[in-house]
This record gives sequence, C-alpha cells and structure tokens, in this order.
Amino acid sequence: MVDLRGRDFLKLLDFTPEEIKHLLKVSMTLKKQKHNNISHRHLKGKQIAMIFEKDSTRTRCAFESGAIDLGMHATYLGPTGSQLGKKETIADTARVLDKMFDGIEYRGFEQEIVEELAKYSSVPVWNGLTNEFHPTQMLADVMTAYEEFGHLEGLKLTFLGDARNNVGRSLMVVCSKLGMNFCACGPKELWPDKDLVDVCKSIAESTGGSILFTEDTSEGCKNADVLYTDVWVSMGEADEVWEERIKLLKPYQLDMEKIKMAHENVIFEHCLPSFHNTDTRIGADIAKKFGVNEMEVTDEVFESSHSRVFEEAENRLHTIKAVMLETLKK
Repeated sequence: MVDLRGRDFLKLLDFTPEEIKHLLKVSMTLKKQKHNNISHRHLKGKQIAMIFEKDSTRTRCAFESGAIDLGMHATYLGPTGSQLGKKETIADTARVLDKMFDGIEYRGFEQEIVEELAKYSSVPVWNGLTNEFHPTQMLADVMTAYEEFGHLEGLKLTFLGDARNNVGRSLMVVCSKLGMNFCACGPKELWPDKDLVDVCKSIAESTGGSILFTEDTSEGCKNADVLYTDVWVSMGEADEVWEERIKLLKPYQLDMEKIKMAHENVIFEHCLPSFHNTDTRIGADIAKKFGVNEMEVTDEVFESSHSRVFEEAENRLHTIKAVMLETLKK
C-alpha cells in the first residue's frame, strides 16, 4: 500500500515507480470526479501557502483551483509578496509558515531553496518549479501520454532542444522511473550533466527503460511516440542568450518534417508557454531582432491534430490535486 502522508514533493528521484504510478492513478480518479461534478472536498478546512518567486499561469492556477476543489484555502505570495531571502532567511520563513499553513508550495530558483524550506518545515513542501527540476509538470506529461496510449512502459519520448533545463532533466528522470525510452535530441553542449545521466541510466536498467542522447534529429524522432520541446531560453536567463540559443537550436525546431519521422500516431507535448507565433510581446520582439517568427515549435505543429498541449495543461490541475491530497490526507 502506498502511503505518502506528510511527504515533501521536491523531485521525482525521491519517489519509487510505484509511488509515481499511485499519484497518476489518483490524478485520473480526481479528473473523472471533476468532469462528473462529483464533490471531492477531502481536505476541507486546510490551508496552503503558495510562494512564487517566478510568475506562472498553469502552476498557480492548478494549485489555487485545486486547493479550492479539495476544500482548502490558498494564500498566494508573489515575487514581492514575502520577505523570503530578503529580510528573512529561508529557514525562518519555513518555520513561520508551517505554524499557519498545512502545506507550502514553492516556485522559484535554485533547488536548494525548496530543499531548505522542506528541511525546516514540519508540513509538506511541494516543488512548483526550480531551475533544476519541475516534478509537477512531469506528472501531467506522463498522464497525458497514458491517456493517449493506455500504457507508459516502452513508449519513446524524445525531447528536442536544451535538455539541461529543468524540463529536459525532469523528463529523463520520470521516463527512467516508469520504464519509458527517453531520448534527448539536441546539441551535445546542451545535454544534461553526467551525474544525473548516470543515475537515470541506472534506474532505467531496473525498470526496462532506456536513455539515449543524439544530435541527429532523424535518430531522435524515429519511432517516437511523444515529441516534446520547450522554450529555448528559460525564465531568469539574460536576454543576450537568445541569439546564441537560436543559432544552436534552430535545427531542432519541431516542425511537421520531424513529426513525419515519428510514429504515425505521435503526440506533441509542451509545458507552455510556447513561442509558436509572434502574437506575444516577446515573440514579436524576437522576430524583430532575429527574424525568427516561430521558435521551438512551428505553429503548424502546435495547432495540429498531434498536439496535446491543452490536455496536458489541464492535467496539471488533476496531478497537483493528487499530490496535495496524498500528502495532506489524514
């Protein structure tokens, strides 16, 4: 029996395959209840604090809306909404908040921050995103793939782009945990660090999964069940990085040619937001500066029948609810 009560949710390396599968099962149950208007206020009366040092759409909405669905109240502390790290230490903040709240979410910068919050907090701490890992996103990603194919073991998921970022690293972790075949397809200088790769390869050996790195898009996309990409410059990185990344990653832009290299029923996933056109301020600015109207994915792929990005975004709600429910329930 899986029991996650009182556990922190900091990175998926901390969880067994059975525990991750349990969270996915709970997520799907909660999704059915939501769609059928079945009340599931299992955590009525509890309260959570949400610390956001980085702005968000999906993560904030999923935690806040999910808390309400579960009968809780959520307090949002935005980038200027707390003294964390400025006038008050992380340890002191954790020890203040755990006296007022039943759980603490953190979205921000170094993994060490969320780890320290958890160290000094007596209530569960959940990682909404750090520079190193994005575990709540991963649950939504694999849930979306499971809904599409009915299984996860043996599926090939290829990530095109900068596999050093939090999404690329986290996808490698979750695929290795669940017996999936993970492929990082991009420039060698943007592959994940060797220590994490070695850990994931060891895990994959025990689950029947595999880890592959290639600079060849034909090899990367061949027989892929899921093609995944992310923005070329992450939040918090300097604007000057754009020119370098565009040159490095333009060959790995996900277009229909690469979709055709994969399985006929391949799905496209993206954690969002996406620069697939120039209809945003940043998208328009990049187009003006560098002449690139579509970046990590073309608009044709984004709007195609292969795209599952909005189903994936919805699944952020159900998976985050599962994490809160399983770690906070009595």
